Amino acid sequence: QVQLVESGGGLVQPGGSLKLSCAASGTIFTIYAMGWYRQAPGKQDELVASVTSHSTPVYADSVKDRFTISRDNAKNTVYLQMNSLKPEDTAVYYCKADVATHYGLVPVEYWGQGTQVTVSS
Repeated sequence: QVQLVESGGGLVQPGGSLKLSCAASGTIFTIYAMGWYRQAPGKQDELVASVTSHSTPVYADSVKDRFTISRDNAKNTVYLQMNSLKPEDTAVYYCKADVATHYGLVPVEYWGQGTQVTVSS
């Protein structure tokens, strides 16, 4: 099994910054794409950013030029640096990783438990 543990959420004022971390552990052969999604009250889940195993990033238009996704393959960890935060960034942020647990197996999606980010004055 694979576990994803997120950290770094909290309360921040508009214009502030937060850095989220998500560490994968367990039976891991290869981690393919890793990413961050968010769910705000009354809204659908939204892909915030994702990064391939070769560190090619993709961003939602709403966070481009404000958020930066990165990963440390040696630590099986993905990060999300969030700058210039806005109230509309308030949501529960979830980490996702596509993991192959053994050689030759198709990767499976794993999700973290979520971390709350609240942007408010």
